[in-house]
Amino acid sequence: MIETTSPKKFAGAAQYVLDDELASIVNVSMALEMPLLLKGEPGTGKTMLAHAIAESLAMPLIVLNVKSSMKLVDALYQYDTLTRLNDSRFGDSYRDVSNIEDYIKMGKIGQAFTSEVRTVLLIDEIDKADTDFQDDMLDVLDQMEFDIIEIDRTIKAIHRPVIIITSNAKKDLSDPFLGRCSFHHIAFPDPEMMRKIVSVHFPDIDANLMENAVSTIYRLRGIDAIEKKPATRELINWIRALKTDPDFNPSTLVDGDIPFLGVLFKKSQDYERAVSATNRSPDLN
Repeated sequence: MIETTSPKKFAGAAQYVLDDELASIVNVSMALEMPLLLKGEPGTGKTMLAHAIAESLAMPLIVLNVKSSMKLVDALYQYDTLTRLNDSRFGDSYRDVSNIEDYIKMGKIGQAFTSEVRTVLLIDEIDKADTDFQDDMLDVLDQMEFDIIEIDRTIKAIHRPVIIITSNAKKDLSDPFLGRCSFHHIAFPDPEMMRKIVSVHFPDIDANLMENAVSTIYRLRGIDAIEKKPATRELINWIRALKTDPDFNPSTLVDGDIPFLGVLFKKSQDYERAVSATNRSPDLN
């Protein structure tokens, strides 16, 4: 039987600012024991939300980074046949080669199920996986159990983890998948929320730098034909870069003199468009 406890309320963490709607959907998902699917452009804080929940609720965080070639069984457990073969050939292992269980290692979902304490399970970038992986995974998460066929054993979750699933919306998810999750789209913050986020990361930031950096990021995001717009993550890193230059004057941002564009734009064409739009010469380093 899965152990349950009265859920704590999530209200943000030291380095994560969230609005009331996002806080509500996190708490509703935990109360309903449903996975929370987060969509939004890269850099808007989807992955960091799972870290913030784990920090706020004092739970261990287990991260499953989904790959396009990943099979569901890899996320559940791995049977190390190669090591067992080597042990049987050379006979110098402490393991008993007749005991297959010694060669079973839990994957990330298996770790969350077998943990002695409740965990936060982050399934990151689910849109990289194929539809079968997605739907079969949710079957496992619904049932809170899976079979290890090599040892004819069923692994049942001790605690139901808090499940956060992220998607960059690069590929459509199936209707059955969507129907079994709570959902929230993390939009790019408005200027007021962005100021709050910046203040959390830089409590002593100069007001002039704050205003000019925030207004500049929105102006840059408005450049035509930008494929990968700078997001919150890039803004935070860019401000860090600006603060490394003791001679930098934030007022110069108003006139379009924008240093460190390479921190904001990671694709060559986007960078070139930004350079052209701001009438700058490309950085030489």
